Amino acid sequence: MGIFDFLSGQFIDVIHWTDDTRDTMVWRFEREGHEIKYGAKLTVREGQAAVFVHEGQLADVFTPGLYMLETNNMPILTSLQHWDHGFQSPFKSEVYFVNTTRFSDLKWGTKNPIIARDPEFGPVRLRAYGTYTIRVSDPARFLGEIVGTDGEFTMDEISYQIRNIIVQEFSRAIASSGIPVLDMAANTADLGKLVAKEIAPTLTDYGLEIPELYIENISLPEAVEAVLDKRTSVGLAGDLGKYTQFSAAEAMTAAATTPNSGMAAGMGAGMGMAMGSQMAGAAGPWGPRPAAAAPVAAPPPPPVEKVWHLAENGQTKGPFSRATLGRMAADGALTRETYVWTAGQDGWLKAGDVTELAQLFTILPPPPPPGI
Repeated sequence: MGIFDFLSGQFIDVIHWTDDTRDTMVWRFEREGHEIKYGAKLTVREGQAAVFVHEGQLADVFTPGLYMLETNNMPILTSLQHWDHGFQSPFKSEVYFVNTTRFSDLKWGTKNPIIARDPEFGPVRLRAYGTYTIRVSDPARFLGEIVGTDGEFTMDEISYQIRNIIVQEFSRAIASSGIPVLDMAANTADLGKLVAKEIAPTLTDYGLEIPELYIENISLPEAVEAVLDKRTSVGLAGDLGKYTQFSAAEAMTAAATTPNSGMAAGMGAGMGMAMGSQMAGAAGPWGPRPAAAAPVAAPPPPPVEKVWHLAENGQTKGPFSRATLGRMAADGALTRETYVWTAGQDGWLKAGDVTELAQLFTILPPPPPPGI
C-alpha cells in the first residue's frame, strides 16, 4: 500500500446515507476512525437531516441539499474549533442522519378500560384503539432528548412511550368532553384532533409531532352492549300492545298446527265467533250501517289454552286439551295418579296435584230424573 493510498484511506470526502429500511429514525455515519476531509461533500436527501456532533456537543444541522464542508457553512463547528477562515485541515466529528419523513399506520389502544361519566347511562367503561402518524420536527432536539449516542435508532424504541402519551391524553379528553356514549361514533374525528392538540406540547419537547391521529373504534363492555341491543329491539317493536297481540297470535297459530292438541277446533270456533260479532255489529238491527259509521273494534284474541302430556309405562302421550282430559277422566283413562306435564310446569306432577286438573275428578254428573 502506498503512502498516498494510506493517507486517502484516513480521510472521508463523501458523506451520505441511503435508507433501505422502513423504521430507522436515526443512523450514525460509520467513520471507523477516519477523519473528515476539509471540503468533503455532504449529501442530504429529501426526508433527511444531518446533525454534526463535535466532542459530545450538538453542532450544525444540515437540511436537504449538497454541501461542501467548509468554515462558511459550518458556523457552530467553526466556533467550537476556533477555526480561522483559512483553515483546511481534516477534522473529527460524528455525523447523524435523521429521517424526517412520516412514519404512518402506527397502532395505539387502551390496555385497560377508561371510566367516563355518561349523562344517560351514568358511569361507563370504555375502550378505544386507532392509528397515528409521527415525524421528527426538530432533528437536533430529538437527537439530544431521545436518541443520545445510539448509532441506529428505530421507531420501535419510542412507539411504546408515544402510545402511553396518546392513551393518557385520550383518557383525559374523553372524561372531560361530556359527549354521550351514543354520540361518540359521530365525533371521533373531533376527538382525534383534540387528543393530537393536547399531546402536541409534550411531543414538541422531544422534537416530534403527530400530523394525524385517528380513532377507529370506541367500544362498551359486552354486558352494556347487550342491554343496548335489547333496548333497540323494544324501540323497533313500536306499540307494545300491538306487539303483544301479534306474539299471542303467533303462539296460537303454532299451537293449532300441533297434531292431537285439540286446539284447531277451538281456534276455528273462536275465529268464527269473532267474525260473526264483527258482521253482526256491522249490519245492525235495521240493515247495513252507513259507510260513515265508525268501525267497531275487533275483540281481543281468545286466550291460549294449555295442552297436556301424559306419562304411561315410560312413554309420553299427547298433547291433549283440557276438554279431552275431562272425557278421559270420565272414561277412567285419566286418574289422580296419572303423571302430567304442560309448558311452564316444573317437572311431572300427578293430575290430582294440579289445580287445573283436580276439578275433573270432583265434578260428578247430577242423578238421572226419576222414571228413566
